[in-house]
Amino acid sequence: MSFKMQRMANLFLILAVLLVGMPPAAAAEQETFDVLIGPRAAGDGEAATGMSPLEYPLGIDFNRKGDAVVVELGGGRVHRLSRDGNLKVIAGSPTSGYAGDGGPARDALFADMHNVAIGTSGEIYISDSSNHAIRQIDPTTGTISTLAGNGQEGFDGDRGTLRDARFRKPICISLTPDKKRLLVADINNLRIREIDLDDRSVRTLAGTGKSGVPNDGDLATASRLVDPRAVAADARGNVYVLERAGHALRMIDRQGRIFTVAGTGKKGFADGPAMEAQFAEPKHLCIDDRDRVYIADDKNEAIRCYDPQTGSVSTVLGRGERGATLKSPHGVCFHNGKLYVVDSGNHRVLRMTLKR
Repeated sequence: MSFKMQRMANLFLILAVLLVGMPPAAAAEQETFDVLIGPRAAGDGEAATGMSPLEYPLGIDFNRKGDAVVVELGGGRVHRLSRDGNLKVIAGSPTSGYAGDGGPARDALFADMHNVAIGTSGEIYISDSSNHAIRQIDPTTGTISTLAGNGQEGFDGDRGTLRDARFRKPICISLTPDKKRLLVADINNLRIREIDLDDRSVRTLAGTGKSGVPNDGDLATASRLVDPRAVAADARGNVYVLERAGHALRMIDRQGRIFTVAGTGKKGFADGPAMEAQFAEPKHLCIDDRDRVYIADDKNEAIRCYDPQTGSVSTVLGRGERGATLKSPHGVCFHNGKLYVVDSGNHRVLRMTLKR
């Protein structure tokens, strides 16, 4: 071999060694995650670290400034994480109750908060589940009030005012993309309900109050639901409904018809074609800017993705994906190109950069 050829061979060898030794995170197309709030967990690829300032968090959302708001189930508190990394309790305490309306949010009491959604002007909406109410924190005055519900479980108020509305454990809430309507998974009423924030009215989008698997193509308002755990709307006007014991993802189209779009209805774990995929008591969902649906699949300890363009389900975090170990993930939120995962059992929030 000539000197020139030998030199070229050596250069190729050095380049190969460098590429093989390059850490996975260095690849531009690699999806990565980091810890936004809380400790690293054993199994993340590094040693577990420290205690968490959160106690069994469940929900997260962001305001226009980029501040995050996190609600806890275990600790009964509402936290704000500012863009500069300052974490502060803005409402609630470990004491469970239904109190504080009209006064400072810091003095309010809640009972089993499950989710949070933030409006265009920074209004903080909270599903105060065991108080059967939707609470609201005013961003200007810092006071708390009840938006809908009165602390007593029941079913009332459809086509009426928020003053008349009653719920049975409103478990998860989300705002439509235009921020004008608040969607409510009213789980123990077996209904999906919608609050119009302009005219302050309530109506049912899906469910009859009786449990059952809906038939594809039927009107959602005339269809039974198994147990609607979470709800979110995409940019096209479709509304997705996640069923916990139903182990399935349903969709209400713009004509008000309901369809099962992912899941066999049997508990398990399987990726692939959406109607062959399996979930295990999924708890929450969110939708990204490409209308992909991310699902917190609790008992599978994974985050799953339903892509309506390909009609498939994949696992994006947990169960060996991306090196993260999850424990009872309950919340997901898409914000500014990143996916935020509330890893409830590990008392933390993760941030994941998604492939574009």
